[in-house]
Amino acid sequence: MKRNPVMPFGIIAVLGILTVIIISYVGVAQQEDILAAEEGGEPEQAVDEGEVAAEPDAMYEANCSACHGADLSGGMGPELTAVESSYSADEISNIILNGQGDMPAVDVTPEEADAISEWLIEQE
Repeated sequence: MKRNPVMPFGIIAVLGILTVIIISYVGVAQQEDILAAEEGGEPEQAVDEGEVAAEPDAMYEANCSACHGADLSGGMGPELTAVESSYSADEISNIILNGQGDMPAVDVTPEEADAISEWLIEQE
């Protein structure tokens, strides 16, 4: 029995054409989503004044943990496990917003700084 040497290439061609059709269909759907988003189709979540955009522990993780450690144990920055014994919540907020010593100011709103400072005080 003789095999047709063109058959494997034909199968690959058919699979390739089907793949292109599927990818094109997915791309059109994504393009419609992108255009809708550019035209303001998806509203952003509004944060009312006095509210914070994220949880304090997530804000700490994103802004502070690189220097103060994920477990508040310190590192490049000082340990924060007993920060409530040295500073009040207002003092901690002020340090977060304005920096102190080698610590730079953190780019957060005053409400977020208050939330982080309250969270730090609650940690043991």
